[in-house]
This record gives sequence, structure tokens and C-alpha cells, in this order.
Amino acid sequence: MAEIREIYAHQVRHGVSSWEEEPPSLAEMESRRDAILNAGYPYRVATRDDRVIGYAYVSAYRPRPAYRHTVENSVYIAEHAQRSGVGRRLLEDLIGVCTKMNFRQMIAVIGDSANAMSIDFHKKMGFRKIGVIKSIGFKFGRWLDSVVMQLPLGDGDQTPPTS
Repeated sequence: MAEIREIYAHQVRHGVSSWEEEPPSLAEMESRRDAILNAGYPYRVATRDDRVIGYAYVSAYRPRPAYRHTVENSVYIAEHAQRSGVGRRLLEDLIGVCTKMNFRQMIAVIGDSANAMSIDFHKKMGFRKIGVIKSIGFKFGRWLDSVVMQLPLGDGDQTPPTS
């Protein structure tokens, strides 16, 4: 978890994938992971040469019961491992697992419309841009948009859910 915290802390300090302004503590990162796992959602870690180079998970998109068939993905890759295919492998795994778990939609909420790398990555993974919430956050001295992308899982909205 210390390596995962460092990957996330780098993004907090230098990127727009997270809109936190101060990196959370190791204990907080462990608590967040535990909450995801305890809720029954998958949490994946990628390693290379016994070092963590990325992690990904899904969580509830929203807490209300009608959203229970929809998950939101999060993928974070160490700076030195970006564009190496590890993000693709992590997200492919999550898509497969979530489909088997009978989730019907996966949402990506991308920090800033200028975050071309994340937007292009999700497009390549089959996500479609649904909308942009303009100037909803402020970080690094500028307003940030939030880009929402969506991927149907399994039957998507073509059939009613089974549970």
C-alpha cells in the first residue's frame, strides 16, 4: 500500500486525475481500499520486478439503490510505467470481472477535458463520451472540467437486471 500511496500522491501533487490537494496518509489509503473490498468491489494491483506500477478498482457510481448496477472505475499508473499497456490490462480485467458480477454500466469520471491521455485511453477501451461538466473544480490555479464517459457491460440496458 505504501507504493500505491506514492503513485496516488504523485497524481495529487502533479496531475488532474485526482482533485485532492494534499495526498492522503497511508492509513487513509488503506481505509479506502478496505472499504472498496468490503463492499464487494474488485481492486487490482499490477507489479513489475516486485514493484507496484499501477492499480485500479471500481466502486459504486452513486450510493442510491437505483445505481447499484453501475460502477465507476479508477486507474492509476506510476509515471515511469505509463503507456506500457499496464493500464489496459488492469481495466480489461475490471471490465471482465464487473461483467461477470452482472454490473451493467461502467462510468469513467475524468479530471479535466484537457486530460487527453485518459480520455483517449478510455475511448480505446470502448467508452463513449457522455458529457462534460464545465469548470466544476479549481486546482493548480485554473478551472477544471469533469468528463464523463460510459461503457455498457454485458447486456447493458438491453435487458432488465437480474437482481
